[in-house]
Amino acid sequence: MKRKILGFLVVLLAVLLLTACGQKKATSDSSEKADTEITGKIVIYTSMYEDIIDNVKEKLKKKFPNLEVEFFQGGTGTLQSKIAAEMQSNKLGADILMVAETSYALELKEKGILHPYISKNAENIALDYDKEGYWYPVRISNMILAYNPEKISKDKVAQSFEEFAGKPELSGKISIPDPLKSGTALASVSALNEKYGEKYFQTLAGQKPTVESGSVAVTKLETGEALQIMILEESILKKREEEKSVLEIIYPSDGVISTPSPIMSIKEELSASKNMKAVEAVTDWFLSPEGQQAIVAGWMHSVLKNPEKAPYDAIPTSEVLKSAMPINWESTYKNRESLRLMFEKNILKSK
Repeated sequence: MKRKILGFLVVLLAVLLLTACGQKKATSDSSEKADTEITGKIVIYTSMYEDIIDNVKEKLKKKFPNLEVEFFQGGTGTLQSKIAAEMQSNKLGADILMVAETSYALELKEKGILHPYISKNAENIALDYDKEGYWYPVRISNMILAYNPEKISKDKVAQSFEEFAGKPELSGKISIPDPLKSGTALASVSALNEKYGEKYFQTLAGQKPTVESGSVAVTKLETGEALQIMILEESILKKREEEKSVLEIIYPSDGVISTPSPIMSIKEELSASKNMKAVEAVTDWFLSPEGQQAIVAGWMHSVLKNPEKAPYDAIPTSEVLKSAMPINWESTYKNRESLRLMFEKNILKSK
């Protein structure tokens, strides 16, 4: 009798496991099922790296096989200039914007350029978003410090942004990004100014930092020309995964500068393709688990609640956000030009 009961329980357990697996697969298949009803073309302006765009394009093509998605890539500063010029003719060359600077979304909303859309995935987002649907965070980029352990030991580099600005041993051997060209760099200037005031940049100027692109800074870190750099986490993670680089990340003790980058759609009458059905579908995809997997594969963090994983070799997203240095986005928008002028005066013109 006991054997029969035991046998029955084993069979029942097997059936339940198979059913659960089947349901999970069905759910997964459903989320990844191609949407053939979305057609036409859309154009996306983005500050994401080219190789990340290539990966995203491939996944978008699988999801929307009848939709042509064209990307135009540039730094936030470049894209802002392009959009400003296009606005003069009351027609933009884009349908969707994915730029690095959150404060820019506030500006475009105020100017009446954006299309409001309540995404079906909005409730799954862990970060603040526009409740009217004008913009959503779509990826998290983190400003960190990095060094090369083959050129200098960890105990000799800065462990915080504050220390980075005044450590004598690093003088003339550090690199920082340019807020005149980069949205995440501007966000960092805003956060550091909010926390430490203009004195931070006056002190930093004494370190004789080189202001340059991330790719150039990473090369100098590898050769030893730079001993420590302020850079986006994704740039180092990419090197570590693709090239097995030894470059190491320091998550600053005074807080990572975390920038939730937005996705926004242009209102129909100003948009390039006037294809709002496709724009809304692609927005939903980027904010879905499937779309966020593509973001994480590009070494950026997911914006979803309880993300499946962090990017390769990164600390958990929850840890990043818990210790992130606050950024006042409204202040960053309103004071954008004064922040850039302050940086120019203290850093660029002090050389």
